[in-house]
Amino acid sequence: MKKGNSDSIAIGICFGVAFGLIFDNLTLGLAIGVVFGATGVFSSKKKK
Repeated sequence: MKKGNSDSIAIGICFGVAFGLIFDNLTLGLAIGVVFGATGVFSSKKKK
């Protein structure tokens, strides 16, 4: 099964919600989570 970019975005949103709840700013947390997910920070693919 191939993992696409959507897995990374989902993980980013989860972390963004967690940080948003911690810092009491959910909208900023969601925005940061989407940005990190879209850039592929949480990518599970190994780079050669």
